[in-house]
Amino acid sequence: MKIESLVQDFLAQKKIAVVGVSDKRDTGCNLNYQKFKENGYQVYAINPRITSFDGDPCYPDLKSLPETPDAVFILASPKVTEQIVQQCVELGVKHVWMHCMMGTKPGLAQGMTSVSQSAVDMCKANGIKVIPGSCPNQFLKPDVGHGMMRGLWGLFGFMKVD
Repeated sequence: MKIESLVQDFLAQKKIAVVGVSDKRDTGCNLNYQKFKENGYQVYAINPRITSFDGDPCYPDLKSLPETPDAVFILASPKVTEQIVQQCVELGVKHVWMHCMMGTKPGLAQGMTSVSQSAVDMCKANGIKVIPGSCPNQFLKPDVGHGMMRGLWGLFGFMKVD
């Protein structure tokens, strides 16, 4: 599938868990959480170190949520991504988006990516539609900066999905 189709499928979901929110600093994950919320999604914050985020409850993991999300966005270390994808498999979640600032080209953003190839493989083996990189903020009513990133990464071929 092309990234545009995967993104539209992901954004068509209504309940999204956002893994990696932080109460210590402003992060891209926090921005994604707020953007999903502003656009009418039911959002769940996930971080095992905090109990609330942005005035909402924050949960330690997907299994602790009051209901199963339709989709999961991850902005955390690749090791956390692997744990979260395993929970997605167990819970039957069918849409996962792993953040990477540099699009979907493997290896471009070492140390700045949530993408784990083993987690991508686990998604594919279990019928989960996976977006291995990029950022929802580049697609969901993007600001100028995110819109420019999406355009540049597309121009350079960094937005392809196998």
